[in-house]
Amino acid sequence: MRHKMANTIRFLAADMVQAANSGHPGAPMGLADIAVVLSEHLNHNPKNPSWLNRDRLVFSGGHGTGLIYSLYYLWGYGLEINDLKNFRQLDSKTPGHPEFGHTSGVEITTGPLGQGIANAVGFAMASKFVGAQVNSETAALIDHNVYCLCGDGDLEEGISYEACSIAGHNKLDNLILIYDSNRITIEGSTDLSISENIRMRFESQGWNVLECDGHDFDAIDASITTAKANKKPTIIIANTVIAKGAGKLEGSHHSHGAPLGADVIAEAKSSCGFDAAKSFHVDEDVLIRFRCAIEEGDLLEREWIHRQKTLPLMEQNEALDALQNPDFSRILYPTFDKADATRNTNGKIMNAIAKALPSFLGGSADLSPSNKTELVDMGVYPKGRNIYFGIREHAMASIVNAMALYGPLMPFSATFFVFSDYLKPAARIAALTGIQQFFIWTHDSIGVGEDGPTHQPIEHLSQFRALPNFYVWRPADGTENIEAWKTALSMKKSPSAFVCSRQNLAVLPKAVVGEASRGGYLVAVDESATITLMASGSEVELALKTKEALNVKGIKVNVVSVPCFDLFIEQDKSYIDSIIVSSTKKVAIEAARGLEWYRFADEVIGMETFGASAPADQLFEKFGFSVANILERIK
Repeated sequence: MRHKMANTIRFLAADMVQAANSGHPGAPMGLADIAVVLSEHLNHNPKNPSWLNRDRLVFSGGHGTGLIYSLYYLWGYGLEINDLKNFRQLDSKTPGHPEFGHTSGVEITTGPLGQGIANAVGFAMASKFVGAQVNSETAALIDHNVYCLCGDGDLEEGISYEACSIAGHNKLDNLILIYDSNRITIEGSTDLSISENIRMRFESQGWNVLECDGHDFDAIDASITTAKANKKPTIIIANTVIAKGAGKLEGSHHSHGAPLGADVIAEAKSSCGFDAAKSFHVDEDVLIRFRCAIEEGDLLEREWIHRQKTLPLMEQNEALDALQNPDFSRILYPTFDKADATRNTNGKIMNAIAKALPSFLGGSADLSPSNKTELVDMGVYPKGRNIYFGIREHAMASIVNAMALYGPLMPFSATFFVFSDYLKPAARIAALTGIQQFFIWTHDSIGVGEDGPTHQPIEHLSQFRALPNFYVWRPADGTENIEAWKTALSMKKSPSAFVCSRQNLAVLPKAVVGEASRGGYLVAVDESATITLMASGSEVELALKTKEALNVKGIKVNVVSVPCFDLFIEQDKSYIDSIIVSSTKKVAIEAARGLEWYRFADEVIGMETFGASAPADQLFEKFGFSVANILERIK
């Protein structure tokens, strides 16, 4: 029966790619045997894809959607045969790569190779943290496993080294990585580009390493059973043949990313006893066997709910409820009445949030003393809320993406703004997927100073402001910083970034409670103004000083603070027009490239080159961020 089930998956995947004339049949066909056995181990409930204690299954090789959608159809997650027939078509439930929130059952959006491995590490880390809060010595509410299917390409990406190192360091014993070792890439044999010993690599990172024939059902079963009992994360090196069962294309790199062809598929079906004339066909006995997942999963969840109701778990239930239902009214935000760096005000705000919300946790890429992100007296992961990611920015952000999707957590990650380059792919997935991750990025401009141009972000604000569904906050003082956090906490389907200064910034001259939440507002107004100065962060103070100088000359000026450009441009036209008066000359000031300001500005005073190594005040003077230079530009 297992052979028939596996071949059903193979031919569904091949038919999907053939019908779309696009896709990747090789990996799904090679993984079909593993998928059948994994189905027997996976604890999940198709009736409730969000059941907290389900096993998580991550497809790091997101191009293997022929396998993914076949499984979700067969397991009963709501896909129909017509959905498989519409593979890769406009508005279908079966897009080219799996998308969280688009197709029921998909745990996280994957496609960029390697990120899925880090996501799996994130799910495992999240489960260990939640388990540390709600499990007792005698009863566990959280005791599931995390499985990840990956291929050669995933393991070649640098993020996999970062993520697997973290997993080994934290002894994530519920993490099982199944490596589809088919030794084929798009260009040909993996011998062209990789020769490292995968076993030794993972052993050196603190993993258990198992190896099996990826087409021997009993060997696969034994490996997964052993992995579930191990006390370390486990990688199963499954030796497979790409496009297994595809006749003359079996084992060929030509099967990786192109349709097999109708003749090849027909011949393959005939050789396995399938009707070559039938496409997208599933025999009833096969469907019944796979659909057992519905009743088995429902029973597992019912047993878990019963476990929750038992008296010994009363305290754990209260802890779980506190995680799942954060009470934002309990946050006692600090007040700020003197000049301070926004990295400092941000750190105080984060600690206030953490004291009120047990679900708030995170860490920095070895920069918490500089990022000011330590959650004081709140312990170290997994029992505590400070995670030490080490200098692994890409893995950090991808791990935190998964932690945010895990369920009851509100996680953050942190680094210097310039090093957001290292994690940009994960930030993009957060925006695309609608993940509420909080990115803390400090040392926001040439104000970094003596570290020089390698550490001074120039183009980064523009880059992230260009990212849809991603909200970049660059507060001008502590009060704006509070409003930024209040707004970000309410945005459940969007990531937010807090871009904070190293240098002290003056307190703004008026209360702005409730106004910064619209992304931009008038911080200083002159009746019948002829000039509007726009700025964010540290340059708001400069804009106010420039206004004073212009007022002395009898020129009336409005000053607009735009702590979140992304949010501001979403406001209705009437509000924007009331803030940026069309009859005025409009000048934007920002110590960055600032190209996006031309949406409103007649003149942008920004960075035209990279920075330099010198004290911050000298750099601002050198690059034109002084009242005298701005007055000359305005003149």
